[in-house]
Amino acid sequence: MWQYKISSHLPSSRFVQVCFSAPVDSASTTVCLPLWRPGRYELGNFAKNVRDFIVLDENGNTLSFLKSDKSSWQINTANAKQLLVTFNYYAAQPDAGACWTDDSLLYINPVHCMPYLPGDLHTACELTVDVPKHWTIACGLPKMEGNKLLAKDFHELVDSPFFAGTELQHDFYLLNGIKFHIWIHGNVKPDFGKMKKDFEGFTKVQLVMMDSFPVKDYHFLILTLPYRFYHGVEHITSTVLALGPGYALMEAELYNDLMGVASHELFHVWNVKTLRPVDFIEYDYSVENYSRLGWVYEGFTTYYGDLFLARSGFFTKKDWFVEVNTRFQKHFDNDARFRYSVADSSFDTWLDGYVPGIPYRKTNIYDEGSVIAMMLDLYIRRASHQKNSLDTLFKRLYNDFAPHKRGYREQDVKSIASELSNDGVNAIFEKHIDGLDSYEPLLNELLSFVGCYVSRVSAKNTHERCFGFKTIQEGGNTKVVSVYPASLAELAGLAKDDEIAAVNGWKVEGNLSDLLQLSNSIDLAVFSQKKLKSINLVFSEKRYFDTVKIESISDANEDQKMAFKNWTNLS
Repeated sequence: MWQYKISSHLPSSRFVQVCFSAPVDSASTTVCLPLWRPGRYELGNFAKNVRDFIVLDENGNTLSFLKSDKSSWQINTANAKQLLVTFNYYAAQPDAGACWTDDSLLYINPVHCMPYLPGDLHTACELTVDVPKHWTIACGLPKMEGNKLLAKDFHELVDSPFFAGTELQHDFYLLNGIKFHIWIHGNVKPDFGKMKKDFEGFTKVQLVMMDSFPVKDYHFLILTLPYRFYHGVEHITSTVLALGPGYALMEAELYNDLMGVASHELFHVWNVKTLRPVDFIEYDYSVENYSRLGWVYEGFTTYYGDLFLARSGFFTKKDWFVEVNTRFQKHFDNDARFRYSVADSSFDTWLDGYVPGIPYRKTNIYDEGSVIAMMLDLYIRRASHQKNSLDTLFKRLYNDFAPHKRGYREQDVKSIASELSNDGVNAIFEKHIDGLDSYEPLLNELLSFVGCYVSRVSAKNTHERCFGFKTIQEGGNTKVVSVYPASLAELAGLAKDDEIAAVNGWKVEGNLSDLLQLSNSIDLAVFSQKKLKSINLVFSEKRYFDTVKIESISDANEDQKMAFKNWTNLS
């Protein structure tokens, strides 16, 4: 058994103390830290947060070591039977996927700071959480006496974040014999009655669709922060949700965010925590785990996370359309959809998937994948005359692969989709998942089946609508954040990160759009890399950055209305 202990002796320093003990039987032993964490498909390089690394044997003798790569230590264990590794880990990142310590909370995602011996990841693990006896520990792992948590192997250990603290608020609900815990830390007065009712709603819809749940109990670990924040990370028996400001948690806007991310992360228990692509059926923490299927494990989950809130009655039709419109707008605003497929963008999450990157290079697997999921869902429903749907496809995929711990491939998704509808569905894979064709014609065709369509109206702001550039206010300056490829603005020489100082000699003070409407010929005074230059813009008939929305057909027939009802459970 591998044994771990974690402490926080001086929380204000943000350092936690990690101890790792394991038996050894060779002259040299390698100890590693994971390079990344499941749920975020990019390198995390957690060893950068390690300080004061020390290794002892069972008698307290110091063992020599050398770094063999950025996250591995080669230790001389020639005369040792047991090694003890200790170090300080900097836990100063209060989000849903990292670690944090302060006077009232020890919050750890073990994948950041729990070492392992390569090639032996199925060894049982015991973690002692060294906190005062009166502190509460919230975690998906079974808890024994002495604040000990037990994991069947390293994979389970690092997939089990925990809160330990003095201010944890707790309630739970039961469905199908499964206990769902809600834990909340932070400056918040939760209405547990409302929360349980709404959480039960989307949980029940998911359980009805999937027929079973992979685990016996589940923990929503909610970290509320004193500033605006939104983040969630999935785990097999839990999720960490970080939101803020905590005092506004029960107010409509933030509460809707909470419901959306909670529904999304719960569905991940099936989609990616138990059903995985063949590319990482078992995680390798030492290298990138590439996959072209992010549009399934993140895109489907994004699509269903919102759809379940509609089906449970939490969202009205208007509410749900707002969420769909957010995905649509991001899709249509991104010219990269004609440059890089969603499958290629999935592969490249390891390169630049979680940062803006260079302009219009890639698409977003969450947003693009959710639109792909919608098209597949509507295509299957229409072709099968409502006998089948994406629900049917996902359940088939799950039941065919997850219980047998087999990974699926794109061809498996395609084959099931074709079986449930017809061979015409293959065009979605070829043209829109692996290809670069516009989604809009097919999307409108399929939405018509459920009495909807994609509407386009001109963008409100003149600079977006007429010239093709977007701005933000930053430090009192008007900064360009995006310029649409081949737009009037780009052809005239405007670039991302330029600062617009004046329009036709008039200073810009948050009134750019208004000033642009005063003349047909526009002279912009622009600071580009701190150098002043003049850019001339002339109005034309071209239009950019349309506002895109899903709308209901005003004279939809009864078949269309019924199809919409069957799809969303909304009228």
